Amino acid sequence: MSIPTNTATDAQLVAVTLRINGADHALLLDTRVTLLDALREHLGLTGTKKGCDHGACGACTILVDGKPTLSCLTLAVMHEGQEITTIEGLAQGEQLHPLQAAFIVHDAFQCGYCTPGQIMSAIGRQRSQARPSCRYHTTSPARHRGDGQWCAHWCADDDG
Repeated sequence: MSIPTNTATDAQLVAVTLRINGADHALLLDTRVTLLDALREHLGLTGTKKGCDHGACGACTILVDGKPTLSCLTLAVMHEGQEITTIEGLAQGEQLHPLQAAFIVHDAFQCGYCTPGQIMSAIGRQRSQARPSCRYHTTSPARHRGDGQWCAHWCADDDG
């Protein structure tokens, strides 16, 4: 009996143009490539981090049409015609986005790995005026501003 294999020859490649940080990028991608892998592996935009690769940690958060999106859970080919913003696209030349600058001023980096996702999530929430909440805890939403973010330090002072 033959066992099916998943080889490069099984890949279905499609041409897709993604608008990322204000610029169009024409790519030839396997239809199974996540937006996270397209950003990191095909375009060299490594500011977006691969954490859990299951949508639980938020390290891969980017903005799609201004809304926070977990890039590890969405396929790149689904986003043609949408505006994608990564951490690299926030600064205006040498001028950091105010939230990026605030992270520096207040030394809010922790280990730094999750920081791009935290910033992108916060900017998306700020733009949408959504009420902050924490899906991992039942305590006051005002106490947990890392909606969609979970790392070893974010809720370290919690009992639950």
